[in-house]
Amino acid sequence: MLTLPQSVRIYVAVDPVDMRKSHHGLAAIVQNLGLDPLSGHLVLFTNKRGNLAKILFFDRTGLAILFKRLKAGTFQLPRVQEGQTRAEIDPGALAMILEGIDLRSAVRRKRYRRP
Repeated sequence: MLTLPQSVRIYVAVDPVDMRKSHHGLAAIVQNLGLDPLSGHLVLFTNKRGNLAKILFFDRTGLAILFKRLKAGTFQLPRVQEGQTRAEIDPGALAMILEGIDLRSAVRRKRYRRP
């Protein structure tokens, strides 16, 4: 399980990304999503086949990338409304995506959410 401060947000880029892109290329995509790549928030990217994932974040000293390649299967991203380019998820959902759990079939029980 990932432990992140409450101030860190996690975004998923809905459209597939060319996984040959590195720090600068992914940072440009983050800006096109309307986010600041130096904010410290995490942005998850996947490729067209859905078997590769990169997470870009700023760790106070520079941009860092976490990379995961699946030997079998694909990552299942959350559903979004038509025309939406990004989705915001919580750390639990990110852990489930990286572990191969389909969020569409997972049942989430009602919990308190601070307004």
